[in-house]
This record gives sequence, structure tokens and C-alpha cells, in this order.
Amino acid sequence: MSATAGAACARCGTALARGQEYCLHCGLRQPGRWRVGPPPTERRELRIRVAGLAAVAVAGAAVAIAVASNGSESEPVVTAIGGSATVPSTPVEPDAALAQWSRAERGWTIVLVSVPKTRGRDEAVAVAQQGRARGLRQVGVLDSSTFASLRPGYWMTFTGKYETEAEATSVLRKARAAVKGARVAQVSS
Repeated sequence: MSATAGAACARCGTALARGQEYCLHCGLRQPGRWRVGPPPTERRELRIRVAGLAAVAVAGAAVAIAVASNGSESEPVVTAIGGSATVPSTPVEPDAALAQWSRAERGWTIVLVSVPKTRGRDEAVAVAQQGRARGLRQVGVLDSSTFASLRPGYWMTFTGKYETEAEATSVLRKARAAVKGARVAQVSS
């Protein structure tokens, strides 16, 4: 219901304006005439808008799930937890012999790339061959699990053997020209 012009307060008879919920003279709330909030037509429009947005959100979620699942089976997740993993390796061609780093040796080197052992040694060997093709010398692959100074579980492609960190750092720029993420590392048992 809506108030009409000329409506009066039920208690004191003071004239009320259209849409006035309380009497300004005595404070009486006018019974059943007005309610707090938007008029019923605005509430209905709001509900329609919210329902429409919810429908769009549900449809978007359904499309996202359909695209993400794409019907293929998921691949198993393999996690390296440290130590040595037995991974089959392919033999390196004789003309492409790689430099070796024995457990007895200590020093500094430049690590070109660290490949998780679960992905195999082939990727590390390929980077070593690319580094050699780009002019790097003494390029090889070592098992990080056999050296205490290195994080275990990786095939590390390295270039050079140096007695001091300063020597290794002085050649780092050339190594980074061949492999952008090259870094200096200490190798010791």
C-alpha cells in the first residue's frame, strides 16, 4: 500500500507525506503502509539480475571444467625425494666424450643447467653438447647426489674446473653467453 497525499497519523492526526514511515510529531510507525528497502518491483529486478549473473557463472565454470579436462587421462606424478634414483641412460657417442668430475676432486665450476634425475640424463647431455658447440671447454655432466656441496637428485651440466671461486666467476660471462642461467657452484665430497 502507498500513502496518498493528505494521509494523517493514526495516533495524533498530523499530516504525513507520501512514503513517510514514521510520524515526525509523535514517532508512531504507521501500520502496514511502508516497509524498509526498495519497492517490490526493484527487488524483483534485483533478483532477476542476480539469477542471471549466477547462470553466467555456472556456465563459465562448466566451460572451464570441460576445457581443463579435455577428456585425456592424467599423467602420473613422479617426485624425486633425494638420494640416487636409478634412471636408464643412453650411452654417449665416443666422439662426444664429456668431461668427468671424480669424487676425489674439489673445486669450483660453472653449472649450466640442473635437470631432475627423474627426467633422465639425456637432457643434461644435450645441454653439454650444445655448450661445447658454442665454444665452452671441459663440459660434462655430474650426479649431484654424489657430492655433499650440491643439492641431491639432479644431473648437473657443468663447464670447467677451477681452484677458486674467483677463477670460476671470471669465466661466468662466457658461460652465460652460451646458457643464460649459468651459475658458479662449489663441488666437494
